[in-house]
Amino acid sequence: MKILVTGGAGFIGSNFIRYILAKYKNYSIVNLDKLTYAGNLENLKDVAKNPRYKFVKGDICDPVAAERAMKNCEVVINFAAESHVDRSIARSADFVKTNFTGVHNMLETAKKNKIKKFIQISTDEVYGSAVKGAFFETDELNPSSPYSASKAGADLLAKSYFTTFGFPVIITRSSNNYGPYQYPEKLIPLFITNASMNINLPVYGSGKNIRDWIYVEDNCAGIDIVLHKGKAGEIYNIGGGNEKTNLEITRMILKYTGKPLSLITYVKDRLGHDFRYALNTAKLRKLGFKPGYTFETGMEKTVRWYLGNRAWWIKLG
Repeated sequence: MKILVTGGAGFIGSNFIRYILAKYKNYSIVNLDKLTYAGNLENLKDVAKNPRYKFVKGDICDPVAAERAMKNCEVVINFAAESHVDRSIARSADFVKTNFTGVHNMLETAKKNKIKKFIQISTDEVYGSAVKGAFFETDELNPSSPYSASKAGADLLAKSYFTTFGFPVIITRSSNNYGPYQYPEKLIPLFITNASMNINLPVYGSGKNIRDWIYVEDNCAGIDIVLHKGKAGEIYNIGGGNEKTNLEITRMILKYTGKPLSLITYVKDRLGHDFRYALNTAKLRKLGFKPGYTFETGMEKTVRWYLGNRAWWIKLG
């Protein structure tokens, strides 16, 4: 199988490429990435010379680049996205362009090239905040930020291509990912790297906001199941079942890095900050999905990776 992965130089995309190349010796991957600030080819230097891997620099909004990268591919998995909520509040146009217009271009190009399966990688944030219980795939979309709104729009667009054209689109919505190679502007890598340098850890509001966390390799395993067993036109939630407050996360990081609680600093809350995310993953579990990492084992591995790869992240600051 030949797969086009977009945004493969980013956090989840690079982990997915490594996962697939290691698991399937007869699969090949083309990586289309624009290499924005969060796209880093160092994330894939260990597979760069693999004959089953090819990198193509390009923007998913560019029809020519998409056409070139998609040649002879059977599957498209679209990870490419602007994803940092704070940045979306400051520069929403960038998010609409990549996360919506870019997805439209990829869908059009994929339809033209008769791609056998198109997987749109989405987020639990499209559901908005969960007051109680957990979101099912059929629940109403209620995004709160320009980021999540752009992703929700892309989901609806992708779904329409199945309904209108019968195009084989599948959508995955994962909870918060963490693990190696995550750009250090997100909570967990930011707090690990800050703690290692004795810099304050800025906690939004009271720190009581709740997120469900999934180790990135478990998300890759979930996407792998969807790739091989998922049904066209369907949506699959991928969650880790690890609901933690931001303050719990912060204290855990300080414990694992051996740093004092005095590094915690409370800052003004983010605009439109959702209080809680939670996903019901029964649909994917019926296909055989089960997270391989507990939150504690995943966090220990993540902290060790950042502390042991200072050269990777220090140049990004």
